Amino acid sequence: MKRWNHRPEGSNWGDFGPDDQLGRINLLTQEQVLKGVREVREGKVFCLSLPLDLPGGMVLNPRRKPPRLAATQRDGVPYMNFPMENLDPSSIDVLSDDEVTISLQYSTQWDALAHVGAQFDVDGSGEPRKVYYNGYRAGDDIPDAVTHEDADGCCGHGASFGAKKLGIENFAVKGMQGRGVLVDFVRHFGHGRTLIGYKELAAILESDNVQIEKGDMLVLRTGFAETVVELGGKPDADTLHNSGAVLNGADPELLNWITESGIAAICADNYAVEAYPALNEGDKKSLLPLHHHCLFKLGLPLAELWYLRDLALWLEANQRNRFLLTAPPLRLPGAVGSPVTPIATV
Repeated sequence: MKRWNHRPEGSNWGDFGPDDQLGRINLLTQEQVLKGVREVREGKVFCLSLPLDLPGGMVLNPRRKPPRLAATQRDGVPYMNFPMENLDPSSIDVLSDDEVTISLQYSTQWDALAHVGAQFDVDGSGEPRKVYYNGYRAGDDIPDAVTHEDADGCCGHGASFGAKKLGIENFAVKGMQGRGVLVDFVRHFGHGRTLIGYKELAAILESDNVQIEKGDMLVLRTGFAETVVELGGKPDADTLHNSGAVLNGADPELLNWITESGIAAICADNYAVEAYPALNEGDKKSLLPLHHHCLFKLGLPLAELWYLRDLALWLEANQRNRFLLTAPPLRLPGAVGSPVTPIATV
């Protein structure tokens, strides 16, 4: 059964095939990987992840809890510094083994295409339905909620929970490697709260001689994650609210540039990438118009809370803005987001 009879205005549904689950990540071709590899001249590596226990607390999102590490157990015995001679008197080994409970989008992360959908009339019946990129449907392709306590097993196996389509594992298999291009808002606006529309972005691209081509991954330094680090795991809501640049998702020129640029992804060091609440108007609107445009319409993934300071300073000192970016998420079937440890190689 065809999932949609007409697609949202400005979307690319169907352009990569009727059953596509990668969206603009299809543009991370072999040639795009080679473009990234050609940017490697020094062999120097930068980790672009925050420690995954940051930002700390639940100020940014009361649904998302910090990770909790614990020892695995057998028969009630925790396996940390466990002497294996307890199992075999001849053994000299000591074993430590642990597990983690984590909100997948608590810290440095990717959004899957199943993260944000919309209510849209895909049938032409006059009745909007809850759908996601390429017309994949809530309930059928992205099942309704099951709590952690209700789920039996992992990743949807043995339970109804987990996205059957558009899950983060699609990006993991693809590899998420190619050429990254850094745009440094901190260099121009400092660490304060700044709203970035097309006009501001275009001015920076011109002044810093940043060339962005089809298939590139756009990486945005806002300084927000640097403030998170400075707060040392004790985030202050007012400080964070007034920290770092944010994209103006309500700017139609900016959204059109994202479409026309051919970028494969947007990776930012802030929370949500865009301003929230958005500045758009209307009785029926998206509260996250950039998410709506990118994830829902274009299949263009967003990444948040990356740490970019050290990379940005090195690139500036060496008059560069391009690098090899390697950033696969966890291959966790059915997840709608994932922690990631991005690596930039210059």
